[in-house]
Amino acid sequence: MTVDPRTLPPGLPEPEDDGAADHLAGAPVPDVALPSTAGGTASLARLEGPVVAFAFPWAGRPGEALPAEGWDAIPGARGCTAEACGFGDACAGLRGLGVEVVGVSVQSPERQAEIVARLGLPYPLLSDERGELAAAMGLPTFAAGRRTLLRRLTMLLDDGVVRRVWYPVFPPDRHAERVVADLRAGAAA
Repeated sequence: MTVDPRTLPPGLPEPEDDGAADHLAGAPVPDVALPSTAGGTASLARLEGPVVAFAFPWAGRPGEALPAEGWDAIPGARGCTAEACGFGDACAGLRGLGVEVVGVSVQSPERQAEIVARLGLPYPLLSDERGELAAAMGLPTFAAGRRTLLRRLTMLLDDGVVRRVWYPVFPPDRHAERVVADLRAGAAA
């Protein structure tokens, strides 16, 4: 039996707003070059035009163990593949609004290239494997399975400034739809 990666198990715990992203709205984006699945490196501070940058903890692979014991019990951990696919589905609509999309995680550039290819994502993923962007921006993180992972959040960036933050994100499989709806409604500021 094949499990649809977009389908989340029932009963996932909803993350609470712990205030860990409160400092981001209005903050300048630090110029940190990260490996990109589009080739070379990219800095969120230097991307042109409005950009939706979503951070996610860890996208799994079919047949692979979850990143940590009790993964589904960690609020906000499960659903990275579903969220990435949701942004893939929403990409044309976001581009129609003049907004590009990029994903960020601590997974290696090689792993991210596999994710982009396997899921057919129409946008690049950036690797913050060394935690440089997370440290420079003070992004919310959590520890699981001997790894420090990014908490799920989404930022609207423009001209090197964070214009809007969605945090916490839940449910992840419908988050891209919410971002598109908010942007269409003019709720970016």
